[in-house]
Formats: sequence, structure tokens, C-alpha cells
Amino acid sequence: MEELHEALAIEDWGLQGCAHARGGGPRQILLVDLETLESLELSPGIIRENITTRGLNVNGLKPGECLRVGEALLEVAMPCTPCGQIEALRPGLRKEIRGRRGTLCRVLKGGKISQGDAIEKIA
Repeated sequence: MEELHEALAIEDWGLQGCAHARGGGPRQILLVDLETLESLELSPGIIRENITTRGLNVNGLKPGECLRVGEALLEVAMPCTPCGQIEALRPGLRKEIRGRRGTLCRVLKGGKISQGDAIEKIA
């Protein structure tokens, strides 16, 4: 993963240039909170999240909730289930991270997302 200072979210697709972006599905952007990464002694980006948050418990977000991130509007789709590839980082990590792997979102409205942008829950 490459750290970017800004990225473009594309409606119903994901982040421009992301190899995992796909239209029409729920797995467009993955949010993971820094606090979870730190508790597992992992560096931001190592588990291939698109956005690393601070101060937002992304694992507590509910499907259907909407978030404004920079100019983009995201809809929480579902929790991310850890896959077997995560074991390559550290044996046992898949079990350690279960329930804390982050939240997958769909892009409802595209726009620029910059490092440091606030994340706002929209009612």
C-alpha cells in the first residue's frame, strides 16, 4: 500500500487507482482505525485498508450508516472478514483480528478525500 495525501473517491466504485475498487458491490472502501492497528502492533496500511481513522471505532459502525469523508459520502456496508492472506503478516493474526478487521463501505457520492479530513456521521 502507498500512503497518499489525497485520493479521489468515485461514486459506486471506490478509490481511483485502487486495485480492489469494483463497481456495484459493497467492498469499495475499507476503513480501519489506528487504535486497532496499534493494539495489534501493526503499521497503517499493512492490512491493506484504504483509510486509516483515528478516534472513530469503525468496528462499531452499523450497515446503512453514512459518513462524510472530505467531499465524499460513504455508506457503511458490512464488517470486513479477515481472509487467509492476513496470516502471511503474522501467524495467528487472522484469529487476533477477527471482529476488528474494519468496515467496508460503498461510495454514494464521489469526491476528494485528503489526509486529515474529518469523518462525520450523517443522520
